[in-house]
Amino acid sequence: MSDRRILRLTGSDAKSFLQDLVTSNVDRLSEGLVYAALLTPQGKYIADFFLAADGDAVLLDVEASLAEGLLKRLNMYRLRADVQLEITDLQVKRGTGAAPEGALADPRHAEMGWRLYGAEGGDDGTDWDAIRVAHCIPETGIELGPETYILEAGFEALKGVDFRKGCYVGQEVTARMKHKTELRKGLRTVAVEGAAPVGTEITADGKPVGTLFTQSGGRGIAYLRLDRAKGEMQAGDARVTWHA
Repeated sequence: MSDRRILRLTGSDAKSFLQDLVTSNVDRLSEGLVYAALLTPQGKYIADFFLAADGDAVLLDVEASLAEGLLKRLNMYRLRADVQLEITDLQVKRGTGAAPEGALADPRHAEMGWRLYGAEGGDDGTDWDAIRVAHCIPETGIELGPETYILEAGFEALKGVDFRKGCYVGQEVTARMKHKTELRKGLRTVAVEGAAPVGTEITADGKPVGTLFTQSGGRGIAYLRLDRAKGEMQAGDARVTWHA
């Protein structure tokens, strides 16, 4: 998978360093892959990634276009912690068939298969968009961007946030959204007749309702204003419907 980069964090503080920053519980690395995100102090998305134990080190699997910026951001937080960060030459191989030795299950959903880190990357040809659409799993750079709040993007269901782990960057805003407000916007799987470019505005009765993103097999992932997303909606030449 040439669209991914693998960072390695080493040093005696590597795990505690991440634990204080990311949305998921790094202590669960002993159980397998951990899906997590780094947020701004205002609770908005910077990057999402997988974490994997590599002996005493931690591997961080992130979308390639975010790797350099994420490395700089993590170094900014490093201060006096005993942690070193580098971008490695490791590759990601993934699939949904029989998992090879050393592969780790994707924690977001069982149908997302496994990931393996090593010298060779690759993909078994799975229709990943079809699986993502069916289970409303967002993708970096498509459904996930700088204005994203992770709870609106479904991170709780995807095991990408832990509300019992303690503080992390953006935790206060995220916890308030969880416990003190009702989400009025969010990603949902919708029915789509026709097709529209990713990022097409969805309207209902001429009023903006949301945005249509990845589409596959007559369905799509949409970001919706849930109070307005009723009846038949339009996204360019496509017709969109959502059932709460």
